[in-house]
Amino acid sequence: MSNDSLKNNWYQDLNLEQKSKWYGQVADAYNKTRPRYPQKLVKLGLEIAQLSADAKILEIGSATGTATTTFAELGFSMVCIEPNFEFCQILVRNCTPYKKVKIINTTFEECELEKSQFDAVVAATSFHWVSSEIGYLKTAEALKTDGFLILLWNTSPQPNQEVYQKLLEPIYQIYAPHIKGYEAIATHQKNISSLGNKVIDSGKFQNLISEELICEVTYKVDDYLALLGTLSPYIAMDSEQRYTLFANLGKTLGNHHGDRIDLSYLSRIQVAQKA
Repeated sequence: MSNDSLKNNWYQDLNLEQKSKWYGQVADAYNKTRPRYPQKLVKLGLEIAQLSADAKILEIGSATGTATTTFAELGFSMVCIEPNFEFCQILVRNCTPYKKVKIINTTFEECELEKSQFDAVVAATSFHWVSSEIGYLKTAEALKTDGFLILLWNTSPQPNQEVYQKLLEPIYQIYAPHIKGYEAIATHQKNISSLGNKVIDSGKFQNLISEELICEVTYKVDDYLALLGTLSPYIAMDSEQRYTLFANLGKTLGNHHGDRIDLSYLSRIQVAQKA
């Protein structure tokens, strides 16, 4: 999800069909460019939830398996719910080595689940897409007594503030003034903390534990532009406007940074126990 997606609630206005098709045209780029989740945070989540080797995990909004494969590699039995058809096709390929992973192509809201069957529910930068009227209750009902909700969040990788202000901000002001190409880490932290608070405020969960890391990555400029294309504000843009914006961003970055650019992103885990 983009930083804007974590902050605003515009996606809640989409119906289930619109949500399920949102990323269809960028599924391959999503699979290639979206950053993975740090092993350190995943390990912390598993320790807090005290998951045994035979634990059963439900994952909400698996996308192409950005987090799924990390848990599957550890041998957990998983049921993965993903509404987007194109995502599911890639998810199936990515999970081929893992025989204990079951993939269901539907929305969480529409999926029929037996109550009290999962030791943990995992959602990786996806839980905010679930209807709040249904999400907290249905998640709690799917969990066994004292089960855990594990939320993973990655903000979109972005260049440092100096690079953005000097090179990129003037381009955004000309070609896409409505889009923020950079946000301070404090803003990201505030947005994600708010999402964790909502979990506790639902009354269905308790004892929230949170940990975060700042991750440094280097992307090829072309991959960075492809990554931007998987973020909701860019998906919503007119295709010609998006093409022009990316062409100018790519040219400027190429002139000043060659074919690679250093980026960073905030990764956070939030773990809460069923109340």
